[in-house]
Amino acid sequence: MQFNVSIDIMPLKALLDPQGKAVTSSMKNINITNIDNVRIGKHITMTIEAKDENEAKASAEKACKELLYNPIMESFEINIIK
Repeated sequence: MQFNVSIDIMPLKALLDPQGKAVTSSMKNINITNIDNVRIGKHITMTIEAKDENEAKASAEKACKELLYNPIMESFEINIIK
């Protein structure tokens, strides 16, 4: 079976996000004042061939831990797209 997987990788909340900070400041510069605390990360989609959803999620998790994210600076969330 094929599973479509969505992965969101975000900077840890405890760390400064310079890109997010710059965007937050820019919002105010263009008179968008109701948006605050912007955080910028990565969004990755992939198709995984697996026997079931658990195996697909395990493959995505392995990809994240071994290649896609930096555990010192980022966290990740995996979603199987239905």
